[in-house]
Amino acid sequence: MDQTVVAAVLPEGTGSHRPDALGWTLLTASAVVLVWRRRTPMLCLLGMVGVVALYHYLQYIQIAPIPSSIVALYALAVAGPHLRTVLTVPVVVGAMLVIMATVGKQHEAATMLQSAGWILAVPAAGEGVRVHRNYVAAVTERAERAERTREEEAARRVAEERLRIARDLHDLLAHSITLIGVQTSVAAHVLVADPDRLDRTAVASALDAIADTCREARAELRTTLRVLRADGDGPLPSLAGIPTLTRAAEATGAKVHLALDLAGPEVPGQGCPSDRPATGRWSGEGQRDPGPAVQAAAYRIVQEALTNAVRHGATAPRITVAVHREGDRLRLRIEDDGPHARQAPPPHRTEGFGIVGMRERARSVGGTLTAGPRTDGPGFAVHAELPLTPPGQPEPSPQEPTPQEPAEPLAPQGDQR
Repeated sequence: MDQTVVAAVLPEGTGSHRPDALGWTLLTASAVVLVWRRRTPMLCLLGMVGVVALYHYLQYIQIAPIPSSIVALYALAVAGPHLRTVLTVPVVVGAMLVIMATVGKQHEAATMLQSAGWILAVPAAGEGVRVHRNYVAAVTERAERAERTREEEAARRVAEERLRIARDLHDLLAHSITLIGVQTSVAAHVLVADPDRLDRTAVASALDAIADTCREARAELRTTLRVLRADGDGPLPSLAGIPTLTRAAEATGAKVHLALDLAGPEVPGQGCPSDRPATGRWSGEGQRDPGPAVQAAAYRIVQEALTNAVRHGATAPRITVAVHREGDRLRLRIEDDGPHARQAPPPHRTEGFGIVGMRERARSVGGTLTAGPRTDGPGFAVHAELPLTPPGQPEPSPQEPTPQEPAEPLAPQGDQR
């Protein structure tokens, strides 16, 4: 196709004599050399120069091998690179014109000079085609890379969402099941401890606590599922729910000391009882509340730490829960006194999903968390430090209180799901 187009625009010319058998052999060789124009365009052009130089030296018709030469030049320009084309084409064209002018007649040299314009135009066209192909390839590569990036981002978000759902379900179910297990053990102990003097009030109290825990777990599960629905933005757990967590822990026999103060640093030895009324704002005048994501992370961290303290602590563990702000940071401290002195210590604590989940929650809002045995005595300690506003989110106005969603009703009606 290239040779047909190029040959159609060439001017006619005459040489010393028509090609004989050797001339036709050389012309055939110039066409055969083009087989390698895509694989090795430079070697193809050098072979073409050798064949055409011998053809002109024998003074055959000078214009005959020009189509093959132009195709070789075009292939070289298309293959690139640009610098090689710029250096090679003028040298080759100039050498061929010198050869034709030296061995040919004057009018043939003039004819070759007229053809030189077409010969130079073809490599220029080849260079344009090469640039266009490179541009199309670059655009295609960028589009494919962008598509891969979108797919990787979608996969990453799916993995993060699955991890978040797993953390929420773990925190909710582990907390509720642990409390139910402890309360069931209390009820069973009361039933078998002294059958002759059965304390029906204690049994009823334990069963009521189990029922309350089940209703609270169901309500929180419904809230979690509403948040996960694509068409709903359910309320996130917040700091207002921490007193409820401590009261649930106390229902299992634990003694919880709650210090919840966001107006300033924690004061050692001071705090508030776990039955403190839950309000939507503890920050001082002119101070902003922690963001919703930070409050949700703090709530879940306290929930998991209380669950571990009740599960792995003594029969009636003493637990300290301290939440206070320090500058633009929210600090959490949850400590227990470990197993009772007269009891054998529980099996060694391992970092299961709970501690890993707490660390992930802290990192998700730009905070840090440490968990391990206490250094000042027996027991376990969880310390977390969270920013009031996660990185990349606008800071809420201190004059506008964070709206609090009404709590899910805890009615025991059987028609709720």
